[in-house]
Amino acid sequence: MASPFQDDDESVDPAGDPSSLPLAVLREERNRLQQAEDAVSYVRRLAQGRLDLVRAEASRRREGVHLDVTSDLAEVLASRMAGGSSRPPRDTDVPEDHPLLGELDRRCEEFGYGALAELDLDALERLDAELDAFEHACSAERNALFERIDALTAELVGRYRDGTATVDGLLEP
Repeated sequence: MASPFQDDDESVDPAGDPSSLPLAVLREERNRLQQAEDAVSYVRRLAQGRLDLVRAEASRRREGVHLDVTSDLAEVLASRMAGGSSRPPRDTDVPEDHPLLGELDRRCEEFGYGALAELDLDALERLDAELDAFEHACSAERNALFERIDALTAELVGRYRDGTATVDGLLEP
């Protein structure tokens, strides 16, 4: 079976030098990586939200303050909405069976996220550490994806500037 990264029977490595990639492969690879980044970003935001709730619960316990999840949820999560990426948002369609979603759910289940109110402070701290490590791993993956997407985008822009790629080429089958 032919690889989608072959051009004229020569094997093409999409992870290689962007300038060596045929235009179609360059575009395909950038689209594929953007979809992967969308999924990582989505799961990372879920992890951050869960982490915010864990930290709010731990803080509530330490300070003896009542946290009403239904009314205070918006306030707890609103701090996450300020700022953010300078990249324009795209629609995210992450399938429910995505491996990262499964990994986040597995960690949450293993460390008792579904029963925050029943966890003692030590358990909350372990859950915090676990979610924090997961979020950091997602951030590192996201940064690596951004680096590669930026390199591919720079190559595409360069090709449009020097005329080796044209907008009309996007319309060709």
